[in-house]
Amino acid sequence: MKLIISIIRPEKLRDVKQSLFDSKVHMITVLDVRGCGQQKGYIAEYRGVIEEVTLHRKVMFLIAVNESYVKRTVKAIIKGARTNKKGSIGDGKIFILDLDECIRIRTGEKGIAAIGGPSKELKELKKLKR
Repeated sequence: MKLIISIIRPEKLRDVKQSLFDSKVHMITVLDVRGCGQQKGYIAEYRGVIEEVTLHRKVMFLIAVNESYVKRTVKAIIKGARTNKKGSIGDGKIFILDLDECIRIRTGEKGIAAIGGPSKELKELKKLKR
C-alpha cells in the first residue's frame, strides 16, 4: 500500500481530477494548502498596502492506493497537472510514501481490503479467503 501526496496549482484541480477518474482512481482527498518552492514570492498591493506574498495557494491530493495503482495514479496526476508539454516551475510535486496500515472505520476492514477499489491485490486476497 502507498500514500501518494501531490501538490499542484489550484487552476489544474479539475484537470487532475478528470485525469484520475479516467484512470479509474476515484478515492481521493483534496485540501487547500499554501506553500512555496522554486516560485519564491511576489509583491502584491491590496487596499493600498504593499505586501510580499511568499506562500502560494496550492491544492494537495492525498490518495491511498494498492501497489498495482501507483504508476497509473502518478501518470494521471502528471498528465493533469502539467501546464505545457515540458512543464513549468510551480506545476507541483508528487510524493510516494509507504502506507503501513489502513482501516475502514465503517467495517473494520484492514490493509488492502480497506483501501478498496478493483486491484490485483484485492482479487488475490479474496481468492485466499475462499
